[in-house]
Amino acid sequence: MAKTATSPAVGQGRFLAVTAVGMFLSQNVGLMLAPLLVDLAAAFDVSVAAAGQLAAVTFGAWAISVVSSGPISDSFGRRPVAVTGLALLGLSTLASGFAPSFAVLLGLRVVTGLTGGIIPPNSMAAVADVLPPAKRARAFGRLMAFTSLSSVIGAPFVAAVASAGGWRVPFLVIGSLLLVCAVLAWFWYPRTPRPALASFSFLARYKQMAGIGLFRSALAANFLQRVAFYGTISYLAAFLISEHGLSVGETAAPLAVVGIGVVVGSTMAGTVSAMERRAQVLAGCVLAGGLAFLVLFALDLGAWGSVGLALVGVTFISIGWPTFLAISTEISGASQATAVGMLGASNQLGGVGGAALGGAVLALGGFSTIGFLCFGAALVSAMVLQFGMRRRPPSS
Repeated sequence: MAKTATSPAVGQGRFLAVTAVGMFLSQNVGLMLAPLLVDLAAAFDVSVAAAGQLAAVTFGAWAISVVSSGPISDSFGRRPVAVTGLALLGLSTLASGFAPSFAVLLGLRVVTGLTGGIIPPNSMAAVADVLPPAKRARAFGRLMAFTSLSSVIGAPFVAAVASAGGWRVPFLVIGSLLLVCAVLAWFWYPRTPRPALASFSFLARYKQMAGIGLFRSALAANFLQRVAFYGTISYLAAFLISEHGLSVGETAAPLAVVGIGVVVGSTMAGTVSAMERRAQVLAGCVLAGGLAFLVLFALDLGAWGSVGLALVGVTFISIGWPTFLAISTEISGASQATAVGMLGASNQLGGVGGAALGGAVLALGGFSTIGFLCFGAALVSAMVLQFGMRRRPPSS
């Protein structure tokens, strides 16, 4: 008999769709400031550097939220947290479009970061609740691939809308879309029983996850891979400008090409995570990515040769994050959102480490030292995978 509009398959498809759109929009909120900085600086009579602090406070608040929201989701349920997070994120983004002063906009971006950080761990945990372990990694990979498109099409969209209607319009458009997404989440998220309030234990959930050796290894391996990833991404444009003579505008196409590697790697993660020896296969992928980064910065292969190597490295390195998500949801029991949030925090710390250490070694020894840094981080990550993650947890 044909499936009706209320069949489980259709309901699951709607849930996955609204989850993907919510993550895509929340990622766009975090990245939308880049093409607006000049206009914001002019509108509020501040320097571009000062306007850049809007992004800094957003990501700082996001880092706090992404690691602290997991226990709330695990204790109070995915649906109420999803609806509340999307609604507050939409309202803060919408209100940003009406900000009368720079100080008000700065405060609203703090709220944006605090609410935006709720979405990824809650969304991934909700997907883990719905799908069996064998299907999670593929779903995570596809979600990450779709979300990563925000870096490819999100900024150009914001730039085009701002060019047509001014800097306030992108905030109004994306804020409105987030509110629509919140309404759809109310209707399409699974209506699972709400956990008892007595089950809420903020620190106990962190302690539970920290006590799992496999999860500690996943955190370490992911952190090191993010150091390699962000060490390369943070300085690739500067490398192309300084070493290959490209202008700032001419780096747009190469960076977009490299961004495709995130999409491809995230998609490949579903296949890798389903393998019996996934830790060893992932270790090989990480080494391949680190070697590509080493050669990229150490040898003169021309601008597009360097871009090609960056694409290869980013593709292999990007396999890790969805795979670690799948592993973490397999071993975290009732603390899935907490596990995802802790992994998200390792992402943020890896980004800080990659950018900061990359800048330090660049000052000491030039761009080639960034390649050695990224390869070293990838090598240690591969060792953690090989020796710390041999055991595959049983499927539930």
